[in-house]
Amino acid sequence: MTFLLAAVIVAITLGITFWASRRNTSASDFYVAGGRISAPQNGIAIAGDYMSAASFLGITGLIALNGYDGFMYSVGWFIAYLTVLFIVAEPLRNLGKYTLADMLVYRLKDPRVRTYAAISTIVVSSFYMIAQVVGAGSLISLLSGGAIGPSLAIPLVGVLMIIYVVVGGMLATTWVQIIKAVLLMFATIVMTVLILNRFGWSFSNLLGAVEQRNGAEFLGAGVKYKNPIDLISLGLALVLGTAGLPHILVRFYTVPTAQDARKSVVWAMVLIGAFYVMTAFMGNAANVLVGKDTITTANAAGNMAAPLLAQALFGGAGTVGGEFGLAFVTAVAFATILAVVAGLTIAASTSFTHDIYKGVIRKGQATEQQEFRVARLATVAVGVVAILLGLAAQTQNVAFLVALAFAIAASSNLPVILFTLFWRRFNATGAIWGIVGGILTCLALIAVSPNIRGIDPPEKTTGRHLVQAPAIFPLENPGIVSIPAGFAFAVLGTLLGARRREGTEQAFEEMQFRAYTGAGVDGTVAAHD
Repeated sequence: MTFLLAAVIVAITLGITFWASRRNTSASDFYVAGGRISAPQNGIAIAGDYMSAASFLGITGLIALNGYDGFMYSVGWFIAYLTVLFIVAEPLRNLGKYTLADMLVYRLKDPRVRTYAAISTIVVSSFYMIAQVVGAGSLISLLSGGAIGPSLAIPLVGVLMIIYVVVGGMLATTWVQIIKAVLLMFATIVMTVLILNRFGWSFSNLLGAVEQRNGAEFLGAGVKYKNPIDLISLGLALVLGTAGLPHILVRFYTVPTAQDARKSVVWAMVLIGAFYVMTAFMGNAANVLVGKDTITTANAAGNMAAPLLAQALFGGAGTVGGEFGLAFVTAVAFATILAVVAGLTIAASTSFTHDIYKGVIRKGQATEQQEFRVARLATVAVGVVAILLGLAAQTQNVAFLVALAFAIAASSNLPVILFTLFWRRFNATGAIWGIVGGILTCLALIAVSPNIRGIDPPEKTTGRHLVQAPAIFPLENPGIVSIPAGFAFAVLGTLLGARRREGTEQAFEEMQFRAYTGAGVDGTVAAHD
């Protein structure tokens, strides 16, 4: 039954992909669906892009295993959209055409910035993609009863992802995300209603059952993050990282105007807020109805808590209802992964093709057909890299992996975006220093953190640390150090490159006028009146 439902979802999305292929005839169609997506459609697609495997599988598992500390992921990811709504959405839409680098180069007038911004986009997208393909491996292994392991499941998802993007481009990706968002919201609403029915329509009763099973300390901070600084570091990465995520930012180019970009964020926030509230119900119910031991037996990182909860809510293991619940939620989660991976892939391939190939290698002289062909080849390359990285990280919790992607985005992209929009003296040297310094600081701290380094007992055979040595950096998420470092590098680079600042202040005035009025916007959409 599970395979049947998953196959139906895949068949529907592939049908949409081949339908979209008839309208996917230019680089603009491939990158941003020709700028023809409406605000409600884009808002639902953004929600579909954002409510990833990390949200559905990872957060549910983290709450089930760690209580309050796990719910911090939900809070951080929802609040993050306020930054996007009030600061980023409108200027980004008015200043760029296809990528984040478009906005930066419009203000800074230096082609070097395009190269480094593209590298940052690819790095962030790659980290985010790892989480999705890891979740896919766990899901398909569960679907098949262990017959298909992650080593085969991850390449399978990679191939589907490549087909979606190569054939259908952004239009297909958008509709896959819309369908996925509707299915995911339906599944979580049904599960939440069943949970409330099980606990007397009272969230307090649910928390009481959690406390009785685990003790009062489970409902407070400190179960997973013993060090409060670690929790603060995580919160900073989650709240600030969204405004620097390439696959979210690129969605603002798919709508006709900046007003539609803002409306898209409002639509997305309504759906995302409702969804993250429901993760609190699902995670705590999984703790009570499924149990930590069963969850960790299915997947040590807790990624299978949501499907196992659905099985319990619909009747339990071995019953027709229970198997249907498991099958449906697992199939929805599979659709979730396919949609998000497609969005990440198109963001990375767009950045490589438009920014590096056309903007740097061909110096803007590539033809439409050349750009279109290279975009498809880049998609295949990105898919292969995602498969290899996913195979290397298949024992990690997917929400945790995504949190690292947020930290990198907040450390490299966010400082450059904010300084570009609001600091008159900011220049290209500052942008390059900010991007490179933020990325390298973040990656260096991750490499010496407890995520990579640790001493495991000999009997531990799964989930072992890559480096069997004590961690040098004590925090799991580097955001509290790497984010200020990204801003500091950008400031230092700007001061050191002050001699190159000729014309940047005049460019700042031009940028401000266009960013907040829309005057002169062209390319894939019509200009503002």
